[in-house]
Amino acid sequence: MQTLKNKLPLWLKLLYGSGDWGLSSIGMMRSIFYALYLTDVVGIEPRLASIGALVGIVWDAINDPLIGMLSDRMQTRWGRRRPFLLWFAFPFGLSFVILWSAPNWESQIALTVYVTLAFMISDTLTTLVAMPYLALTPELTRDYDERTTLSSFRTVFQLLAAIAVVVAAPMLVDQVIHAGGTQQQGFMLAGAIFGITGAFPLFFIGWFVREKFTPEKQVDLPFRETLRIAWKNIPFRYAAGIYMFNWSAVDMIAITFPYFLLYWVAGGNLLAKINVLGVNLALESAFFGIMMIVCILCVPFWLWLARTRNKREAYIIGMIFWVIVQGLIFTIQPGDMDYLLLIGALAGVGVSAAYILPDSILPDVIEWDELRTRRRQEGVYYGIRTLIRKLTGALVIFFTLQVLGWSGYQSPPEGVTQFTQPDSALLAIRLMVSLVGALILAGTITLAWSYPLSREKYERIQKLLKRRREEKV
Repeated sequence: MQTLKNKLPLWLKLLYGSGDWGLSSIGMMRSIFYALYLTDVVGIEPRLASIGALVGIVWDAINDPLIGMLSDRMQTRWGRRRPFLLWFAFPFGLSFVILWSAPNWESQIALTVYVTLAFMISDTLTTLVAMPYLALTPELTRDYDERTTLSSFRTVFQLLAAIAVVVAAPMLVDQVIHAGGTQQQGFMLAGAIFGITGAFPLFFIGWFVREKFTPEKQVDLPFRETLRIAWKNIPFRYAAGIYMFNWSAVDMIAITFPYFLLYWVAGGNLLAKINVLGVNLALESAFFGIMMIVCILCVPFWLWLARTRNKREAYIIGMIFWVIVQGLIFTIQPGDMDYLLLIGALAGVGVSAAYILPDSILPDVIEWDELRTRRRQEGVYYGIRTLIRKLTGALVIFFTLQVLGWSGYQSPPEGVTQFTQPDSALLAIRLMVSLVGALILAGTITLAWSYPLSREKYERIQKLLKRRREEKV
């Protein structure tokens, strides 16, 4: 059993967890509002807008594993991960403004090229800080439960950032419009605020946090060989599949729910508001805000369940509950606001498990890889993890926009506040936000059921690694 002196100090857990404020706020704003921004603000035809996501997928496939491998091989007096955070934290924050700065051009092709390049710039700078930040987890502690605790601190900041985004971003946009500005200027202001506030924690982590378990310099392997070795790691295949399905479901809700709320629940009222405890909130702010609050409240429960049982069983329970809630979403009718908010609260229980548990699995997979290959390759694994996260987001955006385009979705004319979509588009939106999400979650349950690393197996891995390290002394 781990003694108190081996536990990470509270200040370090708080500081490390705060790094996800920037990653989560930027990721959440892009996940929820970017597709709607492209179709309803920039005015790009949905199927054409999805092309930008495809190009982003290709770029992701190039830069994520490469940057992960680069950080594994980085040798400086500041360590392997810290230089990336010190050098790229503020460029990462500033690049988020570019995502919301599409010019007022008439050409659909030119606009598509611009938003694609903006996505690629922001994506590259996100990778340069996200991958080293995430790869610090197994280098700060080797304890099974401490790693889960680190993930829980990250999850709290993820969800706090998510609440801030879903509540504040629509309010900021509305304030800019009321002050005589445009909707796009409102998105740029929100992007600037969340980009800058997200950059500071990452910079401070690079300044104050030290890597505790940095291995000796290893012989470099060719990039293709490194990926081949990673793929031979059987537990990693399961973890990668879980991660892919998990975040596909999360992104499906995030991307399609604004369309669902505005065009189905609110009947096409693009400025729909709802009174929550005496406060008038945008409909999307109220729904996502309640869901995120419940997420945070449920973090201790999932942490407790993972400790008393194991991560795999806790995750399966959470996903089964979420599948049930996904089915209920399809039963929501126009104008049924109270039922909508109840479903939002129930969805928060499952989403909380989706946020906290998959990230706590990957460090254990890395330990298994070290036992098998005698190499530490956190950067490669977290590079692939980051690739999967962004890949799923891009694929969901592509799928959503393609379905919207083929279903007859129409971009509302500039300046209108009431607009009705065709019945075919409404049906497509309802299916994507509920039943399609449930099918994706079924994939996570299947993979988690077969996941091979239990707590007992992990403890045996740690004993073997400890024996090997002692033999080298």
